[in-house]
Amino acid sequence: MNVEEFFKLFMDELRQNENLHPYYKFLSKTSDFEFRKAYFCQRLQYIYDHIDDKKAKIWDCGCGYGTTAIFLSLNGISTYGSTLEFYYKEIPQRLEYWKQFGNVSLFSYSYEDVFDTEQTTASIYDIIILQDTLHHIEPLNKALKIFNKVLKPSGKIILIEENGSNIIQNAKLFLRRGCKKVITLHDEKLKKDILIGNENIRSLKQWKKYLEEETFKVIDDQTQYIRFFPPFSLNTINFKEQINKEQILWKKYPLLRDYFFFGLNFIVKKQN
Repeated sequence: MNVEEFFKLFMDELRQNENLHPYYKFLSKTSDFEFRKAYFCQRLQYIYDHIDDKKAKIWDCGCGYGTTAIFLSLNGISTYGSTLEFYYKEIPQRLEYWKQFGNVSLFSYSYEDVFDTEQTTASIYDIIILQDTLHHIEPLNKALKIFNKVLKPSGKIILIEENGSNIIQNAKLFLRRGCKKVITLHDEKLKKDILIGNENIRSLKQWKKYLEEETFKVIDDQTQYIRFFPPFSLNTINFKEQINKEQILWKKYPLLRDYFFFGLNFIVKKQN
């Protein structure tokens, strides 16, 4: 099942399951539909394109509602997902919907704090997926040590993030939460307080600094920036054309790339 086919079925699911609407806002504003679709599909395609081996052992850390892991399972790729909060309770109903279109049994999941994996066996995963997750995990350096431990020597992390140097997004976040980038929340299910990055997004340069301290290396030629044009500029006719233009722009104009592109996808490899 390709990304486009999956997306169409996903929209049918959203029409049937209103519990997903607060997070997935595709149906809330018709004029923004192609804009949101472009972002969703490019990110999912990036993940799929960077899974070279369908037999790879994968941990989708912070899998949320399990959307990416469901897509991978339907494509014959086994994935373990860990998640917290309100996302977890929605997954069983989602699997009931998706099992009519293929095998979703390759997706296993649990309610788990990343720091509870600290004592797990070393070198067990080929790939870790961190989609809208790493900027929520605190303390960051402790989490990176865990990822380093559980990855195999040739393992990699697929990182899907917001671009932390985007001027507009930084202004929005500052107005929303000020400088309070780390907060404490109490998890009723785990019966403990958890530190949470409060939309603590970072630039690629900043991510590199933290990652290199834990002997990870960003693979520069696999980095991708996405989402530059505003919502009103995308429609069903020019959808693909606008995406192609964006991919030319960020490679040609560094200032646009660094300060005005919203999405950042990149690959990190463990150094032996």
